Amino acid sequence: MELERLQSLDNLVVGKKQTKRFILKAMVDKVFVAMDAEKEVTDEIIQLCNKEDIEIVYIDKMKELGEICNIDVNAAVVAVLK
Repeated sequence: MELERLQSLDNLVVGKKQTKRFILKAMVDKVFVAMDAEKEVTDEIIQLCNKEDIEIVYIDKMKELGEICNIDVNAAVVAVLK
């Protein structure tokens, strides 16, 4: 999935809590993780993705991930729902 296409999707969830909730419900297709986010936030999500065999795409900056998702704040993790 190209990053530009991510901007047009309406099936995104942003943030650790929401992403975790949807991973546990087996409703996530792919997760984007900002590499400059705090490990406390991303480590659990990465572990869950590995356990559930969910593709992870790494983005350099939280600011960039937020902009890609058309939100006005930085984002550590974003999930694309099935």
